[in-house]
Amino acid sequence: MINRLLVANRGEIARRVFATCRAMGVETVAVHSDADADAPFVAEADLAVRLPGSSPAETYLRAELILDAARRSGADAVHPGYGFLAENAEFAAAVTDAGLTWVGPPAAVIAAMGDKLAAKALLAEAGVPMLPSWTDPDEVTDFPVLVKASAGGGGRGMRIVRDADELAEAVASASREAAAAFGDGTVFIERYVERGRHVEVQIFGDSHGTVAALGVRECSIQRRHQKIIEEAPGVLPGELRPALNEAAVSAGRAVDYVGAGTVEFLLAPTGEFFFLEMNTRLQVEHPVTELTVPVGLDLVRWQLLVAEGVPLLEHLPEPGARGYAIEVRLCAEDPAQGWLPATGVLSRFAIPGVDREFGGLQRTGLRLDSGVETGSEVSVHYDSMLAKLIAWAPTRAEAARALAGALTRAELHGVATNRDLLVRVLRSPEFAAAEIDTGFLDRHPEVFAPLLPADQLPLTALAAALAGAAQRRASAPVLGGLPSGWRNVPAVAQVSRFTGPNGDEIEVRYRLDRTGGLADWSAAPPGDPAASEAKPPAVTLVEATPERVVLDVDGLRRAYRVHRVGSAVFVDGPDGAASLAELPRLPLPTAAVAAGSLLAPLPGVVTRVHVQVGQRVAAGDPLLTLEAMKLEHPVLAPIDGMVAELPVPTGGQVQTGAVLAVVDEKDPQ
Repeated sequence: MINRLLVANRGEIARRVFATCRAMGVETVAVHSDADADAPFVAEADLAVRLPGSSPAETYLRAELILDAARRSGADAVHPGYGFLAENAEFAAAVTDAGLTWVGPPAAVIAAMGDKLAAKALLAEAGVPMLPSWTDPDEVTDFPVLVKASAGGGGRGMRIVRDADELAEAVASASREAAAAFGDGTVFIERYVERGRHVEVQIFGDSHGTVAALGVRECSIQRRHQKIIEEAPGVLPGELRPALNEAAVSAGRAVDYVGAGTVEFLLAPTGEFFFLEMNTRLQVEHPVTELTVPVGLDLVRWQLLVAEGVPLLEHLPEPGARGYAIEVRLCAEDPAQGWLPATGVLSRFAIPGVDREFGGLQRTGLRLDSGVETGSEVSVHYDSMLAKLIAWAPTRAEAARALAGALTRAELHGVATNRDLLVRVLRSPEFAAAEIDTGFLDRHPEVFAPLLPADQLPLTALAAALAGAAQRRASAPVLGGLPSGWRNVPAVAQVSRFTGPNGDEIEVRYRLDRTGGLADWSAAPPGDPAASEAKPPAVTLVEATPERVVLDVDGLRRAYRVHRVGSAVFVDGPDGAASLAELPRLPLPTAAVAAGSLLAPLPGVVTRVHVQVGQRVAAGDPLLTLEAMKLEHPVLAPIDGMVAELPVPTGGQVQTGAVLAVVDEKDPQ
């Protein structure tokens, strides 16, 4: 029996395992870096052990620190979570050698499936269908192809290549990213299937020889080869589902699989499917399987029972699926910065209507698996995923609608997210018709537009201005009962200026009458006569408090929730949300940067510099590569010109706003 479990992971992953442990009466141990000392998962554990080290990310990868923490805390078992050391065969062996129970597949199985090239060869012998692949770029003659990391997953170390001239650089770039993420830069090349779908089968094996398939998941909606929306049981032809299950079970039996695993396949438009990889761990998207099996299922509970030697046959559910579940990965990404990972402090993280958090045996309408809460800091050290939100309903359409509605009403303040993208995908006609594949987002750029229409931003800014006025009036030391902004001689309008979501300034002018009503108003970019002269819609002020503003706009009542943190103003309205920054009336002088300066959008390390000072470049040419949050981000020339400055060398660390390069558009003579 497992009595005290150490989870060798962090964030949402650790919290998910802890939730099951509490239900089973198992004591829990968290390990944490200095950067995670105040994280929710640390507070929820029965015991916590600090992992020393100068690099917050690398501390979780040091097996000797994890084993020492298990010894010091008295843990008798180790659960690796989903990432970090979860697929590290040496770590699994070390845990077992230390006399601890390993909650996962045997080390030999992890090693066999961890080398994707060897795994393909092994499972091909078991009859699992495979795509053609190569290890030597010179042998590739048919394009397009996909460069893949042999040692990892999660989309890292992947590159689509459509031309032979691009292959060498793609291999080199994928190898660098794989080495940074997994410590192994080995890559291989695989035929790329256009309009392919990413489907996977959840398998489970026990130590008594049973391997079972628990259902198919659809994971085709991806960005940068990383899944962002997953669903179960998936919309598949009836004859295909049993074939996928059979192939997945064959793969598991070929390696005597024990524990939770996922066999991933690529489904071609022709109906053929091909093995991609086997992940020897619980997947991020496992909740959609838990919610759609015919009986209540907690896969983490099963992991612990199998680790204790319990036979699966006593617990296998009946075949088939019940209802439909869709999961979205809510990530810290900034649309205004080209969807780069975002950092900061979550000043508010609230999603209404959540029925249950994390696991459990009961089916729910809306489930939240989150690694953060209000006040959490999102740092540059870890993956950008903040939380998973999962909706269950009797039908796929109902699940998508409920999930989109919950995301729309969520208050996500302080850190930019991909929320609007997720909502637009869930509400798109193509998604509703299940016309999806791994290239969905490439073909539908319209889903990247913000939910808030541009013509609604003036009303959003007006709501922010009125809430600010109400807050100042509420805190006024004298004459607090007078309507805010009222004057005996209303000759001059009240003025508030904001920076909008895309960095553009917007100026709000308004006058209130002696009853506190809105006499007139306008909102436009400063110094734009045409915009300022345009007649705004007729607006009546119904209510204005520091946190809520209700406006009647041409006879339609609209409510806005307003949350102010310093100069930042977060407005959630009926058409979408906006993050504004109120500008000071008398700004202090600030240091200027040279024209043509390219600034770091987030903290990171410059891994490569592609140009030299004095070199002429064209718009779009790569200048350097910035690595942050385990991904490479190219920095491109914005204009034609000459490289005037390169202040950061290869290997240099930078903070947000640091000058990375200066491109002079003037042609020196």
